Amino acid sequence: MYNMQAIIRKSINNGTLQFEKMGYIANNITNYNTIGYKTNRFEQILREDGYLDGAIRNDASQGSIRVSKNPYDIAISGEGYIPVVSPDGEVQYTRDGSFKRGADGYLMTVDDWLVGDGIKIPPNSYKFEIKPNGDVMNYDTAGSLPEKIGTIPIVQFASPESLEQGNNNKMVPTEESGEAKIVKNTENIRQYAQEVSNTNVYDELNDLMRLNTSMIASFNLMKIADDMYNKSISLNQ
Repeated sequence: MYNMQAIIRKSINNGTLQFEKMGYIANNITNYNTIGYKTNRFEQILREDGYLDGAIRNDASQGSIRVSKNPYDIAISGEGYIPVVSPDGEVQYTRDGSFKRGADGYLMTVDDWLVGDGIKIPPNSYKFEIKPNGDVMNYDTAGSLPEKIGTIPIVQFASPESLEQGNNNKMVPTEESGEAKIVKNTENIRQYAQEVSNTNVYDELNDLMRLNTSMIASFNLMKIADDMYNKSISLNQ
């Protein structure tokens, strides 16, 4: 009787974890076209007692970079994240460089988070240029000398795989990831460019099919154990 209960408990635990993993796979597939998105890996670990455990890891690998026609778009070629600040003052980090000019002229994310410490583009700007080191240069007129109006900072983490998902494609540090550290003398920023998601949709679909097979086996085992458990109760009566 005790062994039957243990089998059912184990099957429920393992089935629940597989459902959770399926949710992460579905989220990765959904964000396949999200700029700067980093794939979440739900790593299953089989313990000695037969129970599954799970650990979430962020895939920090570089996504492909594509050319854009928007001067506000930037991409990071290499490691690092851009700090952005919410209207409430909360700092999170992103690789989604799909920026815009906000209502007050400041460089903003698409959901109105301030980029860095605040980079204000003058209303009479003829054009602006974002250098590989993050410096933002403004030109008042054609042929005028450029004026530096700010710098887009790049930060790195000791363990970027340990970052957690924050608001709208942003990341937040954890104890394992370590604190953000400013990168000096970077040359990794590209204007007129976007980094696409690093999700490999074929790998995700392959994982989904394997997971589906594993879940069917787990629930079949649970049903068999439940039937045997009910029959044993009936015999005892």
